[in-house]
Amino acid sequence: MHRLLTFKRLSVIFLSAFAACFALILAYEHFVRAPGERCEEQGKWWDREGRVCAQPISIAEITGRPLGVSREEASRQKNRELVSIERQLAANEKAVAADADRQRAALEAQEGR
Repeated sequence: MHRLLTFKRLSVIFLSAFAACFALILAYEHFVRAPGERCEEQGKWWDREGRVCAQPISIAEITGRPLGVSREEASRQKNRELVSIERQLAANEKAVAADADRQRAALEAQEGR
């Protein structure tokens, strides 16, 4: 009687399946998990969906805020800058108005001769 699945064939099939599963696990580790771990070790962000290793950007770089300065302090500083600009504009407008008044008075004095 000739059997299809002898003990020797079953052991070869089992060892082949075991080797294939082991190879798949190693491939998964090498191609899926290892790139993410290497990326995170470098201090970057790993995107699993896009498989992209990206450099994180500080919000301070985007907003132009100096490092170590809180958002509240940066806001106060910007407000102080805006107030000083508004004061300069008001002083310039006042100077222009005073100059216009002076010129108007000089013109009236010249016409009144």
